Amino acid sequence: MTGKVSKNHNENYLNYVKTQEPPTKHFKNCLSAFGVGGLICCIGQFIRFMLEYAGLSGDELAGCTSMILIFLGTLLTGFGVYDRIGRHAGAGSIVPITGFANSVASPAIEFKTEGWIYGMAAKMFTVAGAIIVFGVFSGVLVGLVYLFI
Repeated sequence: MTGKVSKNHNENYLNYVKTQEPPTKHFKNCLSAFGVGGLICCIGQFIRFMLEYAGLSGDELAGCTSMILIFLGTLLTGFGVYDRIGRHAGAGSIVPITGFANSVASPAIEFKTEGWIYGMAAKMFTVAGAIIVFGVFSGVLVGLVYLFI
């Protein structure tokens, strides 16, 4: 009997939640994610063009462009601007490299009151740690493939 009561209770609760939640605006969300993600990429392309005009090429050009975008993402996170962009754009602000910088800097800022070691250093990679591990692991695999080919 308790299984039947709890199942009915769960269904009632789920129905209640559906009536209270606001409707999702999928098209608007996709459009803003596309627009903001595209704008971030256009800013990155502009930085690349300016660095290329300054005389950089090849790996230096790619590295400097990435470093500037990571710096800007971290700076905007520190000022609280990137979080507002993320609330508006959703995945459009997470996908570019600036979103990765935000995912490292944001927990570091949030947990700095707990100290340098147990707060900032320990929590800094909670979100981005898996991405870093996967990136290093896949880089090693690709390197091994190139080594043996």
